[in-house]
Amino acid sequence: MVQVELLEILRCPYCVSGETRRKDKEDPGRLDLVREGVWLVCQDCGRKYPIRDDIPVMLIDTGSKWIETAVEALPVPPPEE
Repeated sequence: MVQVELLEILRCPYCVSGETRRKDKEDPGRLDLVREGVWLVCQDCGRKYPIRDDIPVMLIDTGSKWIETAVEALPVPPPEE
């Protein structure tokens, strides 16, 4: 399970980096912990990042892969890649 302290500082890499940075928000890319605590979902862009072995996989390509998947349809546990 991701610790509350870590969740407070983690942000969606897509929403906070370079050209894709959301400039319309003061604190872009905040994440919500969902699906029994094994997924992080960006509040701004909807990218979804799996948590495997208690480690968030915060790669933009991985988050983008799941962007169209409804939260309720995310697999628990997340698949290994």
